[in-house]
Amino acid sequence: MTTATAELLTVPEVMARLKLGRSTVYDLIRSRRLVSITIGRARRIPADAVRDFIVNEIEEAA
Repeated sequence: MTTATAELLTVPEVMARLKLGRSTVYDLIRSRRLVSITIGRARRIPADAVRDFIVNEIEEAA
């Protein structure tokens, strides 16, 4: 992943993609299960981090 091509998502976008609530998404960020960055006061989640989270959840479930 290069910085120029990394897609950054907002928390509401991640909520929609994962079909989870705001608190749950922030809990995943706090527990470091979902990687995020802060730009100024804005929290952004790389799209790759969302994909990695889904893959990890599937592997743990198997």
